[in-house]
Amino acid sequence: MPVHSKLEKFEDNWHPSVGCWVPNEKVILRGKDVFTELNDKPWMEYLLYAATGKESPKIARLIEAMWVICTSFPDPRIWNNRISALAGTARSTGVLAAAGSLAVTEATVYGLKPIKGATDFFYRAEASLSEGKSLEQIVKQELKQFRSVYGYGRPIADADERVKPMMKFAHSIDCGKGKYVKLAFDIGEYLSNTRLKHQINIAAVCAALLADEGLSPMDFYHMATLAFTAGAMPCFIDASQQQEGGFFPLRTSRLRYTCDEQVRHWRV
Repeated sequence: MPVHSKLEKFEDNWHPSVGCWVPNEKVILRGKDVFTELNDKPWMEYLLYAATGKESPKIARLIEAMWVICTSFPDPRIWNNRISALAGTARSTGVLAAAGSLAVTEATVYGLKPIKGATDFFYRAEASLSEGKSLEQIVKQELKQFRSVYGYGRPIADADERVKPMMKFAHSIDCGKGKYVKLAFDIGEYLSNTRLKHQINIAAVCAALLADEGLSPMDFYHMATLAFTAGAMPCFIDASQQQEGGFFPLRTSRLRYTCDEQVRHWRV
């Protein structure tokens, strides 16, 4: 069937499956009226319901703590916050600063992909354990296939200072005692005793905590999308209030030019 034939039924016609706005009347989200059934929910509970369909104050509170403890550090040297600081020093807008910072959180070695990857790994690892494979076999297979294990190791420091406070908070709301959290720390113990010396990092901790609460890798990904905003905005505001262009300027004399000298002809 031609592509245009497949798309004909969608021309001027879209049936949303999650929600809709009825002008002058109501807003519906996952079958519930936002104004009368969801209007008293805290923001994180509303976001959790919007993204996953789950209603759980405990899970929402756990995720909220992850945003505070694990992601939103107001330091402009951090990879994504540099975008916000650069936007501020260039006198751009807060929206563009936040959007740029969030865009670069979708990286391979940090941010959203490790969050999703660690959750996926734990689900696969648990399934392999139930089939009789050993923890060592599972980790070695992961390293052989991907050359790393999401949620373990850190490029700047060996240990992760966020692990203890996050686990302390989790225990305070009766979380953090499930099979995936145990698995996460067992894998961390194994890896720390290999030649890699990798220790558990916060991606593995958060992934395991939410896996024990039944969230899928994509659920976690969706709930983490905005998590870095509270770190990005202070960096933008700070740079906006300082000298324009003053954020980490680099003089051209410090650049080492190594390209071959060639004459470039420009067409006008």
